[in-house]
Amino acid sequence: MNYIIAVLPLLIGALLDCMIGDPHSMPHPIRLIGSLISCLEAFVRKNMNHHLRAGGIFLAVTVLLIASSVPLAILLICYRIALLLGAAVEGILCYYLIAPRCLHDESMKVYRAITTGDVEGARKAVSMIVGRDTACLDDKGIVRAAVETVAENTSDGVTAPLMYMSLGGAVLGFFYKAANTMDSMIGYQNEKYADIGRFAAKLDDVLNYIPSRLTALAMIACAPFLGLDGNGAYRIWKRDRRKHASPNSAQTESACAGALGVRLAGDAYYFGEIHKKEYIGDPVRDIENEDIRRANRLMYVSSAVIFVFAVIVRALLIGGVLC
Repeated sequence: MNYIIAVLPLLIGALLDCMIGDPHSMPHPIRLIGSLISCLEAFVRKNMNHHLRAGGIFLAVTVLLIASSVPLAILLICYRIALLLGAAVEGILCYYLIAPRCLHDESMKVYRAITTGDVEGARKAVSMIVGRDTACLDDKGIVRAAVETVAENTSDGVTAPLMYMSLGGAVLGFFYKAANTMDSMIGYQNEKYADIGRFAAKLDDVLNYIPSRLTALAMIACAPFLGLDGNGAYRIWKRDRRKHASPNSAQTESACAGALGVRLAGDAYYFGEIHKKEYIGDPVRDIENEDIRRANRLMYVSSAVIFVFAVIVRALLIGGVLC
């Protein structure tokens, strides 16, 4: 029974995501964290404008403390009332932290639009899931952007939260997601965010260092079972995994590119400015619409492998303590 209680939150979280996906019409803790980040950014820029690097540390520490302490307080109360209640509530919190179905659904909006020839609709759909400017993308560029996003967010949006939840439950999961959300909002290497977002960006790099590499290895291992190129995934990962400004983003992108046999990355526009980027992967063939579907299948299967290991780790760590 104790082992079941230990892994129940992960099981509930995964099941809820599979069943209903991201609850757009409901209050979402990650969106609340995003609002907190925006408010604190405005406060820091107004009151610490000449000390933005220190202000960025203050912002990050404050967000991390609030994002972790609120679920901790909720779970302490619920678990004190009853173990099953605590596990159920923690399962709901875990559900908010992983997003495989959302990643699939949003990328498939791009697929459906581009497949029906609606290039403008595809640009709009892909703009919702990427940080780059999309107005100048042609149909191949749109598909490439969608595949890259699925590959990168397999780690950020699915497996990394699972790994942290396996170690510290929803509380550590919220700590990770708060750091990851800060990086996506203020972690840019441009004039506006270079100082205020520096600490958040570095923290996100540290937190994703191991998860991104384990996820890439899971992709490589799963590729042959999906009819993809496992040898190519390993070869391109070994060669191109460092071809990104981030130490982590190219890990899963390179594995996915090699598995699909396509070339990803390259130059991209952000906030109207071109950013020079190296290519990842070899153009064994031209990228095509179906690669979005293939990337999603690779995301789901590799995430399932990580999920199994996360459940085992959770059972050994927490189940043993409860015994």
